[in-house]
Order: sequence, then structure tokens, then C-alpha cells
Amino acid sequence: MITPKQWLRRASFPLRAPSTPATVEPPYKAPDTGVDFETAFARTPAARVARRVFQETLMEGAVRLVADPTRRGLDRLEHLDEDKPLIFVTNHHSHVDTPLLLRRLPRPWRDKLFVAAAADYFFPNKVAGTAAALALNAIPLERTRINRRSALQAGALLEQGWSMLIYPEGGRSPDGWGQAFKGGAAYLSIRGGVPVVPAYLSGTDKILPKGSSLPRPGPTTITFGTPLLPEEGEDARRMAVRIEAAVAALADEATSDWWQARRRAHAGTTPSLSGPDAVSWRRAWVRTAPARSTSAKRRWPTF
Repeated sequence: MITPKQWLRRASFPLRAPSTPATVEPPYKAPDTGVDFETAFARTPAARVARRVFQETLMEGAVRLVADPTRRGLDRLEHLDEDKPLIFVTNHHSHVDTPLLLRRLPRPWRDKLFVAAAADYFFPNKVAGTAAALALNAIPLERTRINRRSALQAGALLEQGWSMLIYPEGGRSPDGWGQAFKGGAAYLSIRGGVPVVPAYLSGTDKILPKGSSLPRPGPTTITFGTPLLPEEGEDARRMAVRIEAAVAALADEATSDWWQARRRAHAGTTPSLSGPDAVSWRRAWVRTAPARSTSAKRRWPTF
């Protein structure tokens, strides 16, 4: 006995869609997920109002509960034109990072901000992509290389006055140490002459490290650095190295003090974000070992 499903499968047009003849090339269907996901709807007036309500209520409450951070270095941004966009770059250890930064980046830039999010992770299908676009104002970014579509979309938004949050490492740290910075932020800065604000975020790796599902509340700190502009003749690769060095200096400052960090930066001895070149257990031990007190040896500059 033939079931209705089998009968329908055997049926022909018009009961089912016609098949494409073998000699005819099938029509091209543009992809609508991943890096090709369209996010313009997330910046309509209605979507912006809904996102602001969500971020200032539910997201703000979660940030306060889990990781309300201390902010340092805001004075380094005081001279900037508040009407011009910025590119914020920071290390990336946890899924807590983005909500925390969306609520604690300085105003007015955080009020008109988009997030460059991994296309393969946040935009695998329409449901996940729509949620990321609406809640975070995220756009899909190809994290393995500079994608033309991603670059054009991000560049257009920067030209329209939107500021940007991007993680140059391309993904969360697997072990708490940093990864090499990619050139996307540097490329966009050079292309549009937009200042890059380096920042270092500490503490979120202990709240929700990669692989964990439940957050453990704890203290966090955001340290902002001096904005960087592209130098004459500088390409994206060289500027990316300079951005990574600036974030590393902020990490040194967060774990020691401003003067010692500046001395090491000037001498070119700032500890690398990627940590020691050693076996995994030693890398983990260095991260968790208590910092030595430098108060007895601290010497402030003489004027």
C-alpha cells in the first residue's frame, strides 16, 4: 500500500516543484547565512529602540550581577571628538566580554556601536543570526581572513558614524593566553582614518572561560589605552603588530603598575600576550601563580 508521502514523492508537476533538466544549469541561489547574512534590519529605528531597551534592562542587570568592572584609562579618550567613530580592540577570553563591553564602553560611542562577530559561530542559521544582529548589533566577519563583503560592510558603517568593537584574535582564548592579532581592525583604520582604541579586559576568563556553561561572578577590569592612528606608509600587518603591542602593554599595566609597564614598553620588554613558549602545564601555572609584590622595589621617576 502506497502512503500519502510516497504518492506525493512520485507525483509530478504541478503537485510538486518541477525538476531542473540535466542539460540546464540550475538557477543560482545566493547564500543567506554566515558571512552573507544581511543585518541592515538591525539598524532600523524600531530595532535600535528594542535593542536599547534590552541592553539597558536585561543585559545591564546581568553585567552588574556577574562582572561589573572597574574602568581605567578613560582620561586617555577625553581629547577625542565625540562625533567621530572609533574602533575598539581588545583581548577575548569569554562570552561575557561582549555584553560587558557593550554596557561599559564610554559614551557616546557605545550608543552607536556595532560588533564584528564570527560569521561561522554567530550566523550559522537565520534564527541565531537574527538574534545576534538584534541583541548585539553584530555583523558577520570572516575570522580566518579579510573578506571583501565583511570589510565593505564594516567600512560603510564606520563612514556612517558607527563605532566598532572587534576582537583581533579572531576568537576566544583556549587557555587564557592571547593569540596573534589579525589585520582586520588595522585595515579598516587605514582605509577610513579611524582611530583604534586598544583596551585590555581582565577577569572574564575566570567568570566564563571557553568550555564552561555556567558563569561564576568575579571582579573584572577594563583598561583603555591611548588611541592609535595609522602612520605614514604603514600597512595593515605592521599596524596590527603595533595594536597587539599596545594591548600587551595595557595587560602589563593591569597586572603591575603604570610606571613599571611604561618602562618595559619603552625598553621593548613587555611580556607577550601569548605567554611563555612552554608546555601546557607550565603555561597554566604561570597564569595562576600569584603575582610578586613590587611595592618594595618600586621607584617612581624623578623630575
